[in-house]
Amino acid sequence: MYIPKPQDTSGVALSQEILEMTEQIAKNTHENWAKNKIEDGWVYGKELDDDKKTHPCLIEYEKLSEEDKDYDRTTAMEAIKLLIKNGYKITKGV
Repeated sequence: MYIPKPQDTSGVALSQEILEMTEQIAKNTHENWAKNKIEDGWVYGKELDDDKKTHPCLIEYEKLSEEDKDYDRTTAMEAIKLLIKNGYKITKGV
């Protein structure tokens, strides 16, 4: 049986600048996911159907439920936290 073992990033603090970008990062995460789905033949559908390739989240980020937005926010922020935990620094260019 598979037991997920993600790296613990709970001790990683994100800068205020990164936190302020949370929505932009989450929206871009959704946009990339949706682009890939559409390129693979998926379309919007009221219900998820793998056979028909329909998905209810193939809509604009702003129209997603807060629960779905939180999925994108968490995905994005956890990736950034993992980078920082592993010694990478994120700085804004000029």
